[in-house]
Amino acid sequence: MKALGIAATGMLAQQTNVDVIANNIANANTTGFKSGRAAFQDLIYQTMIEEGALTSTEGTARPVGLNVGLGVQGAGMVRLNTQGGLIQTENPLDMAIEGRGYFVVNRPDGSLAYSRAGNFNLSAEGTLVTLDGYEIDPGITIPDGTRQVTVSAQGVVSAFLENENTPTELGQLTLATFLNDAGLKPIGNNLLEETSASGEATTASPGDAGVGVIRQGSLENSNVNIIQQITDLIQAQRAYEMNSKSIETADQMLQTANQIR
Repeated sequence: MKALGIAATGMLAQQTNVDVIANNIANANTTGFKSGRAAFQDLIYQTMIEEGALTSTEGTARPVGLNVGLGVQGAGMVRLNTQGGLIQTENPLDMAIEGRGYFVVNRPDGSLAYSRAGNFNLSAEGTLVTLDGYEIDPGITIPDGTRQVTVSAQGVVSAFLENENTPTELGQLTLATFLNDAGLKPIGNNLLEETSASGEATTASPGDAGVGVIRQGSLENSNVNIIQQITDLIQAQRAYEMNSKSIETADQMLQTANQIR
């Protein structure tokens, strides 16, 4: 009887499903977080009767076969890259991306990472950094004595210095885009990593064709739909219970078979 193993794969699959849903719910308030959805695929089938097998010497054949599936397995976690809602913070160093694109972040080892979280701060040297102290790329340094910082929708960063009425341009923010956003690898701390599946990053200025714009003084909320996540969680729980019931039923059938004399 294969039902024991088949149902066991179903229980493992639903455990993974619940793990993904739980992570979505846990990050419902994480800036720039994109929810994920567990994807599954059926396992190999054992053919008991071939389709089209002859049923008589007159050439009649079976219209269907008998193929017994051996369960389910996880195929991946699909990240849903829909736009999260924008919330105004009035903090001049907070920036949200409206549309496609990612902020480019320099990691301490010299490699690049990508993020939708624009809750930036200043380092001791006045450099624009993430909450972990990683510099954004290209680097922007706010000079001492700055009384106001402005960031245009096109990513131009300017500063009004003391006793000056005209802004001084400090630099240009760029955004990275990928052919396959879902192929980026999440590595924690609101960062994503380029992979062979995502393709190489293409950098452009905000507002260019196919690239979003910068909204200063705003942050992008998580795109997690809590109501949908709770619904998915209930469905996963019911599926887990049904797989457990299948194991219980198969075990009872085996006990009955063993009792036959």
